Amino acid sequence: MTTELLIIFSIFSFFYIISPGPAIFLAISNGMAASLMSVFWSTAGNITGLFILSCISISGLGAVLTSSASLFLIIKLIGALYLIFLGISHFHNAKIADSSLTHITTIKPRSSFSFYKEGFLLSLTNPKAVLFFMALFPQFITVDQPLMPQFFILTAIFMSLSFSSLFSYGFIGKSARGLFGNQQAMTWFHRVTGGLFVAMGIGLLQLKNAQS
Repeated sequence: MTTELLIIFSIFSFFYIISPGPAIFLAISNGMAASLMSVFWSTAGNITGLFILSCISISGLGAVLTSSASLFLIIKLIGALYLIFLGISHFHNAKIADSSLTHITTIKPRSSFSFYKEGFLLSLTNPKAVLFFMALFPQFITVDQPLMPQFFILTAIFMSLSFSSLFSYGFIGKSARGLFGNQQAMTWFHRVTGGLFVAMGIGLLQLKNAQS
């Protein structure tokens, strides 16, 4: 594996990572509605899920996933339902924010593990990541060199870029919190974010596997 290949891989990965998707919207949402620590734990959960998916793709299970229509459909449905669940959660938060305009509403604080689990499940139930790893990794692995060191190098680069990108988006969300300083604005923020998650969940249902 040459330095040139690593640079090209990093560029491809960077543009894939920064493109709008569920993980980015979750980071922005947590940064805006919660704190940077919530973004940290959610992002940590996300890259943990990415590591597991990269292991799946390199171990050959990814080939099974993409070639089995039934298994792919199950994973796709789980991912779509989870995105829709996140969207409904935001609609619920919008209802809470809206009701607090007229009376005091107590919002139960969330634990660090709750944010970690949210990011982890969001990542792990995304079949698009497996397709990406299976399509990209073989292009940058030198077959006459040991496989595992190359795999860990590529995975480490991808995870580092993912963590930096998501945390940056979370920081942007925190910085933009002032634009939503009143409850009415936060109500609409949660409504729009909830709608985006539901739309992405429905969009995920249109994803086809490699054999479709």
